Amino acid sequence: MSTNPEPQNPDETGEAPAPDPLADVRGMVQACIQCGTCTASCPNEFAMDATPRRLWRMVLVADWESIVSSKTFALCSACYQCSLRCPRGLPLTEAMAALKRIGNRESLPANRSGNLFYRNFIRSVRRHGRVRETEFMTLYFADMKNPLLPLRFAPLGLRLMGKGKIHIQIPSKGSGKLEAIFAKVEAMEG
Repeated sequence: MSTNPEPQNPDETGEAPAPDPLADVRGMVQACIQCGTCTASCPNEFAMDATPRRLWRMVLVADWESIVSSKTFALCSACYQCSLRCPRGLPLTEAMAALKRIGNRESLPANRSGNLFYRNFIRSVRRHGRVRETEFMTLYFADMKNPLLPLRFAPLGLRLMGKGKIHIQIPSKGSGKLEAIFAKVEAMEG
């Protein structure tokens, strides 16, 4: 679990305070009037543990522990409805994306499943030039380390196989045709 990112006073050793990772997000939502339009506009609000409006309040008051335990920003589908309808014109979708980046950087538990999902998706694409569904899901389930998780998805997998949408394929090393592109992106990001 991550430590509290709130800025601290310099300690006895004279070290500078830790940077506040929420500062940018707080700046984006500083003018929020808590009207609730973002929550009313959100198509995923029903699945969130805290409404978007409540999340912005947590950001404004720097309630790091509540933000860390929330799945709200991980469930944002970036549909931009909140940003489009916000009476103050706040960049709420960008703020959610910033929270997702913080969650990835801080390895928050709420982001673990999504991070593993996307990481294994990209691994499959990088290896084969497209996603190989059975390999991708096998890697994902193995990384999740929950032996019962595949059973939740078995009925869906069987239906998709029955319709010819996915196929069982023999694992391979892949063609590596996209390796140069991925290496270039990694070099640019590094």
